Amino acid sequence: MNGPDDGIVYLVGAGPGDPRLATVRAVELIAAADVIMHDRLVPAALLDHAQEGAELIYVGKQPGRPSMPQGDINRLLVEHGSAGRAVVRLKGGDPFVFGRGGEEAEALAEAGVRFEIVPGVTAGIAAPAYAGIPVTHRDEASAVAFVTAHEDPAKQESALNWAALAAFPGTLVFYMGVRALPVVAAALVEHGRASTEPAAVVERGTLPGQRTVTGPLGQIATLAQEAGVRAPAITVVGPVAALRDRLAWLERAPLFGRRVAVTRARAQASGLARRLEELGAEVVQAPAIRIEPRADGVQEAIDELGTGRCDVLCLTSPNGAELLMDGLERQGLDARVLAGTRVAAIGPGTAAVLKDWGITADLVPERAIAESLAAELVAQGVADQRVLIPRAADARDVLPRELEQAGADVQVIPLYETVRERLDEPQLERLSASDYVTFTSSSTVRFLLEAIGGVEHFPERARVVSIGPVTSQTARDLGLEVHMEAERHDVAGLVDALLRDAPAAAPAA
Repeated sequence: MNGPDDGIVYLVGAGPGDPRLATVRAVELIAAADVIMHDRLVPAALLDHAQEGAELIYVGKQPGRPSMPQGDINRLLVEHGSAGRAVVRLKGGDPFVFGRGGEEAEALAEAGVRFEIVPGVTAGIAAPAYAGIPVTHRDEASAVAFVTAHEDPAKQESALNWAALAAFPGTLVFYMGVRALPVVAAALVEHGRASTEPAAVVERGTLPGQRTVTGPLGQIATLAQEAGVRAPAITVVGPVAALRDRLAWLERAPLFGRRVAVTRARAQASGLARRLEELGAEVVQAPAIRIEPRADGVQEAIDELGTGRCDVLCLTSPNGAELLMDGLERQGLDARVLAGTRVAAIGPGTAAVLKDWGITADLVPERAIAESLAAELVAQGVADQRVLIPRAADARDVLPRELEQAGADVQVIPLYETVRERLDEPQLERLSASDYVTFTSSSTVRFLLEAIGGVEHFPERARVVSIGPVTSQTARDLGLEVHMEAERHDVAGLVDALLRDAPAAAPAA
């Protein structure tokens, strides 16, 4: 917390919508802020960076609905900044590009409150870029003009010089112009802009579900209306709009237009979600499970390893490997505690976690299931050996049973509980519109079906993608059809299965 003399307000651009386009500086300030005042179009993922205890204040404006007056927003900024707090005023796009950041900076300057401007990527550049439209081009446009189609309603008349805009020798980019598009297009044509000039409207630019409508300026308003284009949207007028046919790149991503539900625990979902987004998918976060560590179990496993009597360590999930390695590090221990111990990982995902901690697994079976791990260990010989299996409390008993029958002295230690995560109504609504639902364990299948009220409420058109045979069997036992199963039983294999299926499956409308 800042002292009385340390108050400062940061006017921060959050970028155009895709949270990956926020600046490093923006993320740093969000993570350190005492107070965050944010707009409607700020990505929710950015607010996840806020520190515990930070005060989040929504000050967004939505067309047709009551909203906080700008004067009240200015007053709050001054109030919190004067009280010695680090305040982030988080604004969509760039704070000084149609974001009223200038007005807020003036209010802070007049009150003597320190402030700093943190520019962001503005939608007028980003949305066209994601649609494959460069706003300038050496051969097509050497200038660009950014125009707001939503002016101050208190003005007696428009401040826009339509004759000058129509004659502008370059690209015109209109913000906030969906409802005003018929007026904008008609005014430009009336004042001399060619009705045949290429134009494009980019809806939800950089966001999941982005789509673009193109056509001649004289018809673009009608085409956008027929397509049901809604705000937020950016309109581009000029020859560069015709380049989209050659330069569109987002729509060519293999999973573009597909809604993919990720059901694994929130803490483990980021890697899968990030890879799916890179491939163009709209990711629906529907974490069906939560991992609750057992501190006593982690300590028991560490103590057992410390005795030096462990011949074989079997890790049967990435979660278990991560918890055990993290526990070792917290106690100032490292891989040396495993000297003389064979390390077996159930699959490539678990082996990858170990690799991150500097440990190469001695054994990774070709199929990432307990039966294969048990068979390979038995083939190598485990008679009279002490085998430690730290794992989930509800894991199957196949592995310890097979090893005990082969003569091993097996100690099973529960490291964590897998419990059901509650899904809220917005999550359930997004899940219902999914094209794919991915399952990374049997528990994600069981708990998701519990969360939605049974298999009869499973998304009607969604195709099921499973990480492996055990998960697939659980899904079938519970009444689901499994459409694709990963050949390699890890996240990469799951993504590969999706990519094999996507060309044959039509996305949701």
